[in-house]
Amino acid sequence: MGGTVEERDGRQRKERKKTVSFSSMPTEKKISRVSDCISAMVDGSELKKVRSNSRVYHRYFLLDADMQSLRWEPTKKESEKAKIDVKSIKEVRTGKNTDTFRTNGTYDQISEDCAFSIIFGENYESLDLVANTADVANVWVTGLRYLISYGKHTLNMIESSQNNLRSSWLSDLFDEEDINHNRQIAICTAVQLIKKLNPGLKNVKIELKFKELHKAQDKSGSDVTKDEFAEVFHDLCTRPEIYFLFVQFSSNKEFLDTKDLMIFLEAEQGMAQVSEDTSLEVIHKYEPSKEGRLKGWLSLDGFSNYLMSSECNIFDPEHKSVCQDMNQPLSHYYINASHNTYLIEDQFRGPSDVTGYIRALKMGCRCVELDVWDGSDNEPVIYTGHTMTSQIVFRSVIDVINKYAFVASEFPLILCLENHCSVKQQKVMFQHLKKILGDRIHIDPPKLEECYLPSPSELKGKILLKGKKLDTNCTASEGEVTDEDEGAEMSQRMSIESAEQQTNVHKKIPLLKDLSDLVTLCKSVEFNDFPTSFQNQKPWELCSFNEVFATRCACDFPGDFVNYNKKFLARVYPSPMRIDSSNMNPQDFWKCGCQIVAMNYQTPGLMMDLNIGWFRQNGNCGYVLRPAIMREQVSYFSANTKDSVPGVSPQLLHIKIISGQNFPKPKGSGAKGDVVDPYVYVEIHGIPADCAEQRTKTVHQNGDNPLFDESFEFQINLPELTMVRFVVLDDDYIGDEFIGQYTIPFECLQPGFRHVPLQSLTGEVLPHTLLFVHVAMTNRRGGGKPHKRGLSVRKGKRSREYASMRVLQIKDVDEVFKTALLPLREATDLRENMQNAIVSFKELCGLSAVANLKQCILALSPRLTGPDNSPLLVFNLNDQYPNLEFQGLLPEVLKKVVTTYDMILDTQLAVCRGTPGAGGDGGVEQFMPRWVPSHLDLKHRSGFSIVADNANSAAQVKLTIGYSAEENRLFIIVHSCRALAACSKDGADPYVSFVLLPDKKATTKRRTATKKRDLNPEFNERFDFDFSLEESMQRRLDLSVKHSGSFMSREKELIGKLQLDLDQIDLKAGVTQWYDLVAEST
Repeated sequence: MGGTVEERDGRQRKERKKTVSFSSMPTEKKISRVSDCISAMVDGSELKKVRSNSRVYHRYFLLDADMQSLRWEPTKKESEKAKIDVKSIKEVRTGKNTDTFRTNGTYDQISEDCAFSIIFGENYESLDLVANTADVANVWVTGLRYLISYGKHTLNMIESSQNNLRSSWLSDLFDEEDINHNRQIAICTAVQLIKKLNPGLKNVKIELKFKELHKAQDKSGSDVTKDEFAEVFHDLCTRPEIYFLFVQFSSNKEFLDTKDLMIFLEAEQGMAQVSEDTSLEVIHKYEPSKEGRLKGWLSLDGFSNYLMSSECNIFDPEHKSVCQDMNQPLSHYYINASHNTYLIEDQFRGPSDVTGYIRALKMGCRCVELDVWDGSDNEPVIYTGHTMTSQIVFRSVIDVINKYAFVASEFPLILCLENHCSVKQQKVMFQHLKKILGDRIHIDPPKLEECYLPSPSELKGKILLKGKKLDTNCTASEGEVTDEDEGAEMSQRMSIESAEQQTNVHKKIPLLKDLSDLVTLCKSVEFNDFPTSFQNQKPWELCSFNEVFATRCACDFPGDFVNYNKKFLARVYPSPMRIDSSNMNPQDFWKCGCQIVAMNYQTPGLMMDLNIGWFRQNGNCGYVLRPAIMREQVSYFSANTKDSVPGVSPQLLHIKIISGQNFPKPKGSGAKGDVVDPYVYVEIHGIPADCAEQRTKTVHQNGDNPLFDESFEFQINLPELTMVRFVVLDDDYIGDEFIGQYTIPFECLQPGFRHVPLQSLTGEVLPHTLLFVHVAMTNRRGGGKPHKRGLSVRKGKRSREYASMRVLQIKDVDEVFKTALLPLREATDLRENMQNAIVSFKELCGLSAVANLKQCILALSPRLTGPDNSPLLVFNLNDQYPNLEFQGLLPEVLKKVVTTYDMILDTQLAVCRGTPGAGGDGGVEQFMPRWVPSHLDLKHRSGFSIVADNANSAAQVKLTIGYSAEENRLFIIVHSCRALAACSKDGADPYVSFVLLPDKKATTKRRTATKKRDLNPEFNERFDFDFSLEESMQRRLDLSVKHSGSFMSREKELIGKLQLDLDQIDLKAGVTQWYDLVAEST
């Protein structure tokens, strides 16, 4: 075959008709039922056959017409050997989830969504394949899974139940419109009916489909029959990507019953507390057919309705209302803030209008700006000084603020007063504020003994004024303060009145004491440097940072900036160079902990998308609690970190962009007519270590239902400060055009299959314009990028990253913290061991690292029955966690599964026992509660048997006793003990010893290792004896659990005994169970 990575056979290939066409091209036929898949497989497809030696072979695969065998060609093997019998297939596995894929040198070049594996034969061999597209892979996976279930009767089964629920529902709908009972309806009625069922479709497209159908039938009239109506609906409203998902969970039926739906909701959608009642609620709400609702079945159309409902929106509904602790100091929150709120265009010449305040307050803004100057007729006005922006009357703005202040949020509103008025007009300002806002203004002076500001909860319904304040010892009716004039900065930059502004930036201005007294918790002060602020600044004093200066602080003093913001409020406003009202990136300052980042609300784009998306996460109340690492006094965080964050567990985010729906033509683009060539960007915004982006391929000439089927993975080091942005663009040679976007905080992502509602450039929801995605998140330990194992996150011991101490150069403090290094290292090892065990288990189950354990159990279930349908493995729920117990001899692959599953339990128990307060008898349950997989309803899936007797409170030992015919030896595995009696104030140091009577020779005696201070010890030690089966059955097991006391100790030694005749056990099959221990009688 040669040594090339991809080998193409040089012999002339037979000409074959092309494989079935897919909906990624609109002119081609859709795959929307199993019979389509079977037909495509019989026609055949070119697939790449992957081998572990880094070679990839192009072969043509096809299903025999009798559906009994899968064949491929060309091949050097005899034709009868280049095939797999369908009945020998154990499992069809999606993705790159076999050892062959993981060890292949071309792993990174193989698409996760195009790869699948056929597991077959008694030795669980794998045939690893890669399709040209994800659509072709879905066809083969769906068809093969049906064949495994129904064999040669697959088509009969499909035909007997094909779309019965849909047919009856569409028939009822048609009959309701056929008021004349002539079995036809007008084409305009049929179009409107389909439009009602699928509002995203265009009338023109529906009508064109009916006309094409009539033309193909040489039909002259325009009326539509019931069959024509059903055919057009099926063609336009069946989404193949949802169909493939549907059959994956339907146990190879044409509907989901309540148990199928429970499994989908819990294992895939991450829903908790799922019951059959939950499934029935979904069915009654979304199933369109009466028969389905009556029988408790969810059809494909009901499943589609559910997936497109608000329940399957990507945004977690828990975050639609206030869900964070609102009792922290004000400085512990990000605060939604507006810059020059009165402007509705640019900073220099744009008009001012009260609608700017209305818009900002309705959007949840909690900090607005008022730049106040002397106006005519003794009425103060608001505008940007030293510019050509228009003016609005101060009083009208205060009226609007009073009306809309607490419409979107009940939490405090900050008014940033830039006061440039004379004392005379300051008196007018004061009168308007007192008369209009009244008791809403917070006027209680700060408590001098308090180290922090009050919380948002304490300040509900209050308006805080930010501004200059006179010294407390001022008794006169007015005094002087330093002017803050952002407009002067801008005009200076624009070389307007430059000579004057050089002297005006820090000039003194008069301030009315009455107005000064209204400023309580947000006194404006000038920032000098961090050491001075740490020493002298009060919690109620607030500094404003120019964007340029704030950026310099973030670069030069990242740690100090974060620590400064733990206690004090910091406001960052845009550079005066942004005369076009463009926006700075708020993430640049949020990562430093800056609470008030003032944005130009009138300017849409990426930066405002980030701001709007960010503040959605707490009920859009305008306040978002900052990450704990930015609030806790003892924590250290640098804003410029380019690696994992100490004390924060990195997350692996896996996003699959599946498809899109109803993408509109970009506004203003006319070069291509109505044609749209969409592609999707997934952007990650956060700390520098997290920022990343990936894009899909372009789907040409399809804006209605483009299929992307591409997966991306991102490591998220600080999830609490991360946002995900989906952007859809139209690929154009002149310049790519914006179609829509959606920005969401990482913490608000819902796992599973979700729809993303796209928004326009200005933030409006685009009607019926959606992305269909799959989201999965998992812990990622140790950092670094995945290697050719793909999503595996295991790392070898040498590459583990252990916590280190920051030396403070204070000897006593450094010595104290030095003692924590060893426990931290041990904790890291415990965590890594547990994570490695979980990843190994997922791989053995044929899943990637982003899978959850529920999905693993479901993937495992088909493998757990023997040839006679007897269970090979049993879940024993006697303990507080489920044990996998094997029944007789197992294939090697299942032995590995059991061993790895036991390793998961062992490592998790080790973590729990290492937790303070979790030691001793019964303590582990506090951290590892009893788990019963009732929601998965494993009895509903083939292969599982469950033993769920009530756990016995007596001391017990768990043993496996069996005879291996292959090795001609008896074996005994001592797994663990539980509920042992304490032998001293420290509990017990137990071990197990036993002898096989009647002999008491050394060859029949064994003992385990001793476990220190453990009343529920895990041993997992195996002992072998070279006895024949007949000799083994004559033995009697005499077992003791003992406490390993010191030689001089008087503490009792024997904890419990067990005596067992081995002829009472089916040694050939092997038995694993708990046995009661009997205390020694006096």
